[in-house]
Amino acid sequence: MTTADQGSGTAGGMFENRLRKNARHFRKWAKARGLTAFRVYDRDVPEYSYAVDLYGDRAHVVEYPRRRAVKAGGLEEQRAEVLAAVTAVLEVPPEHVHVKTHLPQPWGRSQYGRVGQGTERLVVEEQGLKFWVNLGDYLDTGLFMDHRLTRARVREEARGRSFLNLFCYTGAFTVYAAAGGASRTQSVDLSNTYLDWAEENLALNGLSDPRHTLLRADALAWVLAQSKAPEELFDLIVCDPPSFSTSKKMQGSFNVQRDHVRMLEALRELLNPGGVLYFSTNFLGFELKDSAVRDYEGVEELTPDSIPEDFRRKEIHRCWRLVAPRDGRR
Repeated sequence: MTTADQGSGTAGGMFENRLRKNARHFRKWAKARGLTAFRVYDRDVPEYSYAVDLYGDRAHVVEYPRRRAVKAGGLEEQRAEVLAAVTAVLEVPPEHVHVKTHLPQPWGRSQYGRVGQGTERLVVEEQGLKFWVNLGDYLDTGLFMDHRLTRARVREEARGRSFLNLFCYTGAFTVYAAAGGASRTQSVDLSNTYLDWAEENLALNGLSDPRHTLLRADALAWVLAQSKAPEELFDLIVCDPPSFSTSKKMQGSFNVQRDHVRMLEALRELLNPGGVLYFSTNFLGFELKDSAVRDYEGVEELTPDSIPEDFRRKEIHRCWRLVAPRDGRR
């Protein structure tokens, strides 16, 4: 009798069996789609609140303990059980498994702090493009895989168009737009680290070009200033801000629920007639205000169809496609 057979009736056995079933399916699924980074387990078994991703021959495991479980204890034993299953089922040696804990955070606390010192950078492939990821230092690896489908849409729409990427992070959307033939791109972020990373991603794909510019700025403040006297209008914009952020480098703080109305109103002023804005947020309690989109000609929510098959939790983000009036009225 195998270990899996012995544990099949327990919650741990359920986790291992589900991981095995998922891995068998998604490895074939990912290969057919040109993905070397994808999710194989997404909190499928309620008692095992983990996300397990494969990045090439590495595994990235994030634990999402509930507050009650943190207080009650016993998480270390379960974590050891999960890691044993990940190592055995996915055939990833322990030294290639990166484990992180996503602790429940009070609203208003920044989300992108360093969680470790074990930097490990590697290149993964996604739909014909390549990206640097860092599995060691931060909770996020540098590639938000749940936006894979929206990135593909941007590539399809980018040919001959000017593109703006706000809160650009490591520039994945910019790489897709550039690969799709955008006439030029502008990427804005407050972090030099992420802008350097975006530049490396462009170079990795042979897309380094003076037409693709990177700007260090507070994205919201920059948009509000530009909207009053735009230096340039864009055909295609992506805005995927954090739920909340604060920094000594920015004016005050950013709160997506509080600030999205004036942000989307200002972005409307930066779009050419018929231009398209993709707006997304991972704040689960978000409510899109009518006043934020009243000046757009088309408003379409893409979720949950914007979320890939390997993400079972369909509430991971919400995403809209907004179209500026084609007659140019403002």
